[in-house]
Amino acid sequence: MIITSAEPHDLTKLLSFREEAAAWLRGLGSDQWSRPYPADKLLATIEAGTVFMLRDGHTTAGTITLTPDAEEGLWTDEELSEPSMFINKLTIAREYAGQNLGGRLLDWAGDRAHRAGARWLRLDAWTTNQGLQRYYLEQSFTHVRTVREGTAVNGGPRVSGWLAQRPAQSADHGFTDRTPTPTRLRFAA
Repeated sequence: MIITSAEPHDLTKLLSFREEAAAWLRGLGSDQWSRPYPADKLLATIEAGTVFMLRDGHTTAGTITLTPDAEEGLWTDEELSEPSMFINKLTIAREYAGQNLGGRLLDWAGDRAHRAGARWLRLDAWTTNQGLQRYYLEQSFTHVRTVREGTAVNGGPRVSGWLAQRPAQSADHGFTDRTPTPTRLRFAA
């Protein structure tokens, strides 16, 4: 499988991934991703070069967003002073479920963050999705705290404030990486 940078034409696929994941989560009793994500905000992240696609031939198997920018109101000034990269919108197509592609994408993200000079790979997860939280703990993330105050990116109250981190480090994720070399973080040593 190959990892590439997302392109503007991937927007429709990314939005449908989110809808597919929301429907699956609803079936599990979770309201995660029930609010539509603004297409213009997603397109902006694609154009910023922070969205990546996992491709299996002509099929998209998964996606992950990896950015040096933290969502406002989640991390303390002290935490933000540490070189970090942040994961968002990790999604695996249901037909690829159960193959540890999510874990391998997290390893890829940690490796890319390490090459950019990050100390930490950080994320925020849905506050009420305990299964997802357990998943990240099983992927060697450590829970930092849960933030409930604030507003979500797509409107309404904050719903994704379970914060976790793990050290950014080299990893053998097993994917063919066709993404550009990561830009060094501005405060990385």
